[in-house]
Amino acid sequence: MAITLHDKYAKQIAAMFAEKSFVTGRLSDDYDWSGAKTVKVVTPLTVPMNDYTRTGTNRYGEPVEMQDIVQEMTLTQDKSFALTIDKGNNADQSGLKAAGKMLALQIAERAVPTMDAYVLDRLANLAGRIVGNEEALTTANICERISEGTLALDDGEVPQEGRTLFVSNATYKLLKHSDEFLAIDELGQAALCKGQVGQYDNMAVVKVPLGRWPKHVNFMLVYKNSATAPVKLNDTRLHQDPPGISGNLLEGRQYYDCFVFGARCEGVYVEVDTAQGKGEVAKTPTISSAGAITCATSGASIRYTTDGTDPRYSPTAKTGAQSDVTATGTVVRAYAYKEGIYPSALAEMTL
Repeated sequence: MAITLHDKYAKQIAAMFAEKSFVTGRLSDDYDWSGAKTVKVVTPLTVPMNDYTRTGTNRYGEPVEMQDIVQEMTLTQDKSFALTIDKGNNADQSGLKAAGKMLALQIAERAVPTMDAYVLDRLANLAGRIVGNEEALTTANICERISEGTLALDDGEVPQEGRTLFVSNATYKLLKHSDEFLAIDELGQAALCKGQVGQYDNMAVVKVPLGRWPKHVNFMLVYKNSATAPVKLNDTRLHQDPPGISGNLLEGRQYYDCFVFGARCEGVYVEVDTAQGKGEVAKTPTISSAGAITCATSGASIRYTTDGTDPRYSPTAKTGAQSDVTATGTVVRAYAYKEGIYPSALAEMTL
């Protein structure tokens, strides 16, 4: 791209509009990646309640060792940028490209939006419940559709506090006309986080620009402690007259990722627009009594487990259309996935 030298233009940079992060502060920060690339989260498994017996031994029931589920979370996003500001070019442009300001511009226009887009896309694809709906959202049905999501969270015993309703600009245009929506000015308070435009059903409503929004998603309900987006490195450097350069060298690096906790995945609900020519959600697999796994979505692959863990998040998940364990009583859990579409709901079968 050409460098436009200063002529008779105002001493201002016409920067692209950029917003800060829309997800920072909305997800869990309970886990520490310091000194590690991978963190293992252990979820203890409780046991069913017994009927107390007043005679004999083991009156409380037969003791069993508490089991657990391990979820491995490995950081994958290692992003960087490097750009120079030549002294001569900057002088010919009347010093418009002050290094500090240009570094802030790079972060606001590139680094933060890139991370936001990745995090929101991961939430959409790793959600505990992904629902496809081919009926277009309207002012008449939007409240009912969002209520279906809150019902799913309620039935999953997801806490009421800490929920966020993420919406696209198009969805917000419909939602703001609802009698149940309370705008920030009506609440008599300022938005605590970037993008918050109001409150709906006791959830903070965050409006996200199109460039950061997952493709074909109508809205997302996210409980804070159901997901995390750790940023291990958020490093920027400004070098003045480094070897070989007459001017400034600006460098930056971000090391981050996003994960949904398998044990709390019911706290992330996504609705996808599946109208003709829009998005697609893979069909839920069918598991036979013999352990064969099929899916009606052409070209979809299957991941399954036989140890009771959720294959969407489990390190023990296997790929294939036939369970490798077929003993009576084995619990097979499976889901379907395919590049370019959203993964299916979870299927379960006891052989």
